[in-house]
Amino acid sequence: MNNLMSPVRIVFRVVCLPKLIVFLTVFSSFFSTALFGSSLLSSSVASAAEVRVAALQFGTVNWVLDVIKLRKLDEKYSFKMKVIPLASTNGGKIALQGGSAEIVTSDWTWVSRRRAEKADFALVPYSSAVGHLMVAANSDIKTLDDLRGKKIAVAGGPLDKSWLFLRAYAKKKHGFDLADVATPVYGAPPLLTQKMIRGEFDAVLNFWHFSARLKAKGFRSLLSVGDVMVELGASGPTVAIGFTFSEGWAKKNKKQLKGFLSAAKEAVTILDKEDAVWNDIRPRMKAEDEATFLALRRSFRDGVLRRPLIVEQADVQRLYTVLAKLGGTKLLGRSKELSPGTFWLLGDISQPVNLNMREAEKVN
Repeated sequence: MNNLMSPVRIVFRVVCLPKLIVFLTVFSSFFSTALFGSSLLSSSVASAAEVRVAALQFGTVNWVLDVIKLRKLDEKYSFKMKVIPLASTNGGKIALQGGSAEIVTSDWTWVSRRRAEKADFALVPYSSAVGHLMVAANSDIKTLDDLRGKKIAVAGGPLDKSWLFLRAYAKKKHGFDLADVATPVYGAPPLLTQKMIRGEFDAVLNFWHFSARLKAKGFRSLLSVGDVMVELGASGPTVAIGFTFSEGWAKKNKKQLKGFLSAAKEAVTILDKEDAVWNDIRPRMKAEDEATFLALRRSFRDGVLRRPLIVEQADVQRLYTVLAKLGGTKLLGRSKELSPGTFWLLGDISQPVNLNMREAEKVN
C-alpha cells in the first residue's frame, strides 16, 4: 500500500503543495490588508473630532440631524456628531454659553444682540420657514381690518419677531397697531394650536410647523409672515434661524465646522429632493395623518434657503430696522443696526460677513 501511495505523495509534494503554499500566502496577505484597512477606517471614525449639537427635543432641526445620522454624513465629512436633546428653547442658548454644546439653532436677533454685548457668537443661515396668521376655514375674517376687537393668539410672546413684523405691516398698510385694536394672547405654540382648534381664538400667529398642522385640518392662512417681510423691505423669503456657534471655537475648529455645515447642507438637499427619506423620519414628525405629513414636508421645503448669503444679510439688515422701532432695547439691546459679524460667510468659514446698512442698500 505504501508503494502504491508513493507516486501520489510525490505528485502532491512536487505539484500541489507549492501551489497551496502560494494560495495561503496570498490569502493571508489579502486578509491582513483588509483587516488593516478596516481597522484603519474604524480608527479614523473613532478619532474624528466630536461636534456637540444641542437641539430642542421635538424641534424640526432634528429632521436634518436625523438624516445626517441615517446617511452617515458625519462620517463622510470627518466629524462625529453628538446630539444633545433640550427640554426648552432657551436651553440651547444656555448650552452654548455654558460650553456644553458647540452648535445650536437660534435667530439672528439673539446673535446680533449678544455680539453687541461683546459676545463672539455667529450664525450660518439654516431656514427661512416662518409662520402664518391662521383663521378657521369658515371665519368671516378676510383682512386685518376684520381683526378689530378680536382675540389673536401669539406664539413666542410680545417680542416675537413675527408678531412685531405683523404689527409693523398693519401700521403700514392699514394705519393701526394690532396690539391696540385687537387682544393678543401669548402662550406656548402647542397649547395655542389646541385652543385654536377648539375655537377659543379668532386667529392665531404660530410657528411654521404648527401653522402647517392647522392647514392640514382645514384652517386658512390669512397672511404669511414671509409675505409680510417682503412688504416691509425684504426682496424675498428671508432667513429666520440659523446654526449658531462661538466665533472663537469656529476659528480653532475650521475642519469640524466645515464638516458639520457640509453635512447639514447635504441633509437639507436630501430632504428637499427625495421623498423616500421622509418615511425614515416620519416617526420623529409626529404627523397624525397623511395630510399633516404632507403639509409639514411641503412647509419644510418652502423654507429651504435658495439665495446667496449676502442677499440674505442685506434683507435682514433692512428688517432689523423695523424690529428696532417696535422691539427696541428689550429685543435688540443697544444696537440700532445688525451687529457686524452676525452672519458667518458660508464660502469661506475663516471669517464672518460684515455688511453695514449702507452696503445693504446697494444689494438688489
